[in-house]
Amino acid sequence: MPARTEGPARSDLVADTALALLAERGMRGLTHRAVDELAELPQGSTSNLARTRQALLELAVRRLADREARVLALHEMPGPEAGAGSLADALAVATHRALTQHRALTLARYELALEATRRPELRAFFDATGARFRDQLTVLVAAMGSTDPARHTLSLIAWADGLMFSCVAGSFGADAPSLEEVRAGLRELLQGMLGG
Repeated sequence: MPARTEGPARSDLVADTALALLAERGMRGLTHRAVDELAELPQGSTSNLARTRQALLELAVRRLADREARVLALHEMPGPEAGAGSLADALAVATHRALTQHRALTLARYELALEATRRPELRAFFDATGARFRDQLTVLVAAMGSTDPARHTLSLIAWADGLMFSCVAGSFGADAPSLEEVRAGLRELLQGMLGG
């Protein structure tokens, strides 16, 4: 990692390092000092950027949202005219990326989600950053003919989250499904919701 950066680059470095620490060491391993050491920054650099633990967690959540937006590739989601099969394909690719290429980022997300259950101020922040994907998916399933877009969106996200948790942190940790298996599950789910 680069040792000395300024402005947004330093903020990203600190946030990325915080996410790496969360994935590797869990919430207890995330300290200002640990971020400085892993990022090879002078002691006190992280504290200057994020004075409190809450500020450091918020910085990590913001960066998580930015990085997950690229993993989920919201710009790659099909239009409603493409149909449920194309949506299943796009969601499968995004979910599989999170399970494989971005496993550490997914672990960090679960650490932050659990911490947010104990910190109401972080919960509000965490939920707001996750709204981008949820809102876009709700609009998309509504345009595809969903009779209950909010409930269907919840079901899709819960299915993908459940799969990711089981395969990253749960009892299926050694058995990540193939892209085809993820795609088949999503196609079955969407067929039940949208028909056809």
